[in-house]
Amino acid sequence: MINTVYRLCAPRRFEIAFNDIDVNSGVIVRPTHLSICNADQRYYQGTRDIKVLKEKLPMALIHEGIGQVVFDATGAFQPGDKVVMVPNIPCEEDEYIAENYLRSSKFCGSSADGFLQEYYQITPDRLVKLPDGIDPDVAAFTEIVSVSVHAITRFMNIAHERRDRIGVWGDGNLAFITALLLKKMLPQSEIHVFGINREKLSDFSFADGTHLTTEIPEGFAIDHAFECVGGNGSPIAIEQIIGVIRPEGTISILGVSEYPVAVNTRMILEKGLRLFGTSRSGREDFRRTVELYQEHPEIPIYLSRLVGSTVEINKYADIKDAFEIDIKKAYGKTILHWNI
Repeated sequence: MINTVYRLCAPRRFEIAFNDIDVNSGVIVRPTHLSICNADQRYYQGTRDIKVLKEKLPMALIHEGIGQVVFDATGAFQPGDKVVMVPNIPCEEDEYIAENYLRSSKFCGSSADGFLQEYYQITPDRLVKLPDGIDPDVAAFTEIVSVSVHAITRFMNIAHERRDRIGVWGDGNLAFITALLLKKMLPQSEIHVFGINREKLSDFSFADGTHLTTEIPEGFAIDHAFECVGGNGSPIAIEQIIGVIRPEGTISILGVSEYPVAVNTRMILEKGLRLFGTSRSGREDFRRTVELYQEHPEIPIYLSRLVGSTVEINKYADIKDAFEIDIKKAYGKTILHWNI
């Protein structure tokens, strides 16, 4: 079976390639709804290191998406099943290291072709079935939601049990998702969000408190924190967290920065703080995320606020148009309706 793959070959330039799919192996999925991530944009705009771009390209982008099963040679799924595609591709198992941290693992849109394809061949363990009734535009970015689920799950295993007040730094997509899930997964905790944009903070209606980072009340303290800022804002956010967190608190670092970030080790030592990083997620996190959609139907409703733009992809040229639209967005996720 001949498959069409849409690969980024240079910044802002896609090319069409073809590969052969063996229908007698694995599961054949037809992508239906895809979501553009900031990581995709770094490749598309060419803001990654030139050496990295030379090593990675040409490559099909997109690691957030859902699809419909066309054929399953393994019998695990039925044709027509709606599924979330897990972009992490482990090549080995380790007793102590999760699949998303194994250096040997591949990742769609980074070290392997992503979902910008007519069909996608995948093993059944890399799929999670979607229940009926979930908004497909929201389900399309389940991957980033699963990252927050992964971070919170790890936090619950690491942090001490005093969780009266938890802070989330950031007012973008990741902060919104993380704060929402914290409120649902730890309902007894107060969730406070800290950001720089008053208008964005107004969307966090489910939180117990929202604060501009320039207007934190005197003496305000938190037990634990999640940093969801990334980029140039990471050093400022981490420094502020270290200043307001109580001794022996735990700090979860989720924001991605392209450059090394200096941290106040003196205060980390004085307060006995724990810092841990979270990157990507595994199949279990996807499964748990879909469970949360079902257990708390209000979660997908809140997440629908993050759908910034939807773009119909009916022809090759529409792909570039979608990425250009995504660059100009003020907030939220750009969803591709993959009709190509």
